[in-house]
Amino acid sequence: MRRVGTDEWSGLAMLVVAVAVAAPGLLGAIGTTIPQGWWVVIFVGYLVAMLAAVATRAASRIRYVAFSASVVAAWALLLSASGQGLLPVLLVLTAAVSVYVVPIRVGLLVVVGNTLVIAFGAVSGMRSVTDGAILLGFYLLIQVAALLSSVTLLREQRMRRELAEAHVELQAASVLLSESAATTERLRISRELHDLIGHQLTVLTLELETARHLEGPAVRTHLERANRVARDLLGDVRATVGQLRAESPDLEQALRRVTRNLPGLDVTVDVSPGVRIDEDDSAAFVRATQEIVTNTIRHADARTLRISVTGDERETVLEARDDGRGAPEPALGNGLRGLGERFAALGGDLAVDGGDGFRVTARVPAR
Repeated sequence: MRRVGTDEWSGLAMLVVAVAVAAPGLLGAIGTTIPQGWWVVIFVGYLVAMLAAVATRAASRIRYVAFSASVVAAWALLLSASGQGLLPVLLVLTAAVSVYVVPIRVGLLVVVGNTLVIAFGAVSGMRSVTDGAILLGFYLLIQVAALLSSVTLLREQRMRRELAEAHVELQAASVLLSESAATTERLRISRELHDLIGHQLTVLTLELETARHLEGPAVRTHLERANRVARDLLGDVRATVGQLRAESPDLEQALRRVTRNLPGLDVTVDVSPGVRIDEDDSAAFVRATQEIVTNTIRHADARTLRISVTGDERETVLEARDDGRGAPEPALGNGLRGLGERFAALGGDLAVDGGDGFRVTARVPAR
């Protein structure tokens, strides 16, 4: 179940504020120039349009239309009420959410339009020019403040998202660099082993060849030398192989390094104890995790991400699933397409499902 975050709570608070300021009109406590039933219908349309504009992932054109409808509905509510009361707060709400839908310059135009509507609606009930100027100045300033606060919040969210993406990329690069260094060290040891065995086997061969052509006590001397060389060779091989021996990469630790300390996203990594993979497969799973986490931060609007790796005698499977909005027909970007090609080169595959949340499944054959 998806957890309720600050965005959901702020949206709920705005909904409560909208209902509260419109309550006098909804309950008939203030008069309206249109039938009260129609006034209620317009208010409900205002709420629906606001939700469609801000809380959905519909096409941009649909969200623009919904936001425009919410602005017009708010104007109609204010102009059709016999007294403004706190109804201009509805216009403040439209100004505050405008930057989530339209460019800031359009949001500023909405502020200007809202201010003109407030001025027009206040003409009949205005006691003096000073009162009217104070009222207009107050609502103008509060609209600008709300709009700029939303702009600042969006910029902060974008910067945090970009920072998290850079963090994931850096951690993935660090993990792969560590594995590359280990590979280089094992290659160096294997070369030393080759040189060492080659030298000692040459000495052993010469001693045995000499002994083969001799008779008497001299043969024993060369055989003893050959025996010592063989024993030394066996000891050196055991010591070198002990250094060369390496467990399969610690995949769970690598994936945890990539996904730790991500603000706003709770990532759980679970790798089955029996999973054994080589370095190429490990690198592919690290890159897959990096791309999955980046996409989750950038697109999914998710709170949690679950990554599991299981394996049997046939294949090793990585499955990642978030609690975001998903997409019925997800469009694969360059990153996911590149991952698909990487896993195909390893003999596996990569599948994406956006029906319930967003799920990515990557498979490689058992080695």
